[in-house]
Amino acid sequence: MHEKQDPGKSMNLQIEVRDSLAEISSEKWNALCEDGNPFLRHEFLHTLDASGCLGDATGWYPRYFLLWSSDDESRELLGAVPAYIKTNSYGEFVFDWAWAEAYERNQMDYYPKLVSSIPFTPATGQRLLVRADQPYEQTVLLMAGAIRQFAESQRFSGVHYLFLTERESRLLSAREPAPASREQEKPADDDTVSASTNIADDHLRRIDCQYHWHNDSYSDFDDFLSRCTSRRRKTIRRERRHVSDAGIRLEQRSGSSLSDAEWHWVHQFYASTFDRKWGNPSLTQAFFETIGDKMGDQVLIVFAYDDSDEEPEWPVACSIMFVGTHTLYGRFWGCRKEFNSLHFEACYYQGIEFCIARGIQNFEPGAQGEHKITRGFVPSITHSAHYIQHPAFRDAIAAFLSEERPHVEQRCAGLTNLLPFKAETLSL
Repeated sequence: MHEKQDPGKSMNLQIEVRDSLAEISSEKWNALCEDGNPFLRHEFLHTLDASGCLGDATGWYPRYFLLWSSDDESRELLGAVPAYIKTNSYGEFVFDWAWAEAYERNQMDYYPKLVSSIPFTPATGQRLLVRADQPYEQTVLLMAGAIRQFAESQRFSGVHYLFLTERESRLLSAREPAPASREQEKPADDDTVSASTNIADDHLRRIDCQYHWHNDSYSDFDDFLSRCTSRRRKTIRRERRHVSDAGIRLEQRSGSSLSDAEWHWVHQFYASTFDRKWGNPSLTQAFFETIGDKMGDQVLIVFAYDDSDEEPEWPVACSIMFVGTHTLYGRFWGCRKEFNSLHFEACYYQGIEFCIARGIQNFEPGAQGEHKITRGFVPSITHSAHYIQHPAFRDAIAAFLSEERPHVEQRCAGLTNLLPFKAETLSL
């Protein structure tokens, strides 16, 4: 699919909508990505599509919005937004099932909707990518306006930016929502977008709470523990000792060093967790193998071995993480044998050690799980921004979110009381 929209002829800019990144230069795309976020890289996004993780099986249909400097052969990529047409809300981690049910009760369609997110990945990052030499706010709002008009022309119920940065969220929600009496905008009859009249800064702002670890210039894991209270320090050491006393050996591996057989193990562990909890896994073995080949240096695999096992060469557990310039992202875990505290060791403590050794500032171990707090992960606000096309539903959802936000903020602040750190060393 190949659509073009003109966001402002006087600016000689053009927005193109594609359903694949296959013909887009990875170098040009990656030049838009700050902070070395692995999930925004061309290699990651294209592999999701090319390895069969998207489409009818999962309800994610790619639509990449590309902002070009012109339409001639010398055009330059100035901005981009990875987005997906969604026919369900699975794999998003910003829960809007109640909104969909409300639409259904009123004999209206909530799906399809347009979502800018990383499929199956609740990790914060840019959603509106802007080249460093471009005017940031103007470019973000221009692209968001074009995306909103595209969604209206396609009769989508709305546009949703999930786990975007706080800066992006506040920019997109700078104005109060329009009142219910405002006449609903009509979809454009052509493919052009007027940048001057379609400024999309009236999205609805939503927040949630995750748990993130921050590197306070720790010299090693013991230095991290020294900032904790005696009680929590003993608990963490006891959990680590449970694993070592069981004869479990942990091994950190770069994805680039794994053999095909080891990538098969990785997928098996990932799939086993999905089989037990949610049903069919979304990511294919081809996805893991391709990621290992194309961006293995940004993948951290932690294998756990039991040398007393009948098959000691085969890991008993595995955690899967992705490495950014400033942030480590914990993503998946699987095991074939249960051991006391092994999940904490493989998914949290090994990640903390890796961050300290590499000087990585942040560690996001995934969504949910208040048990992370007592192990040093700080309650942290995450952001999403939503444009709801229907005026009555827009106002109803705006009212809901205005009530939800203070409750989330209060809950997130209250959870800091569970942190393990000494009062005199606590810096959030």
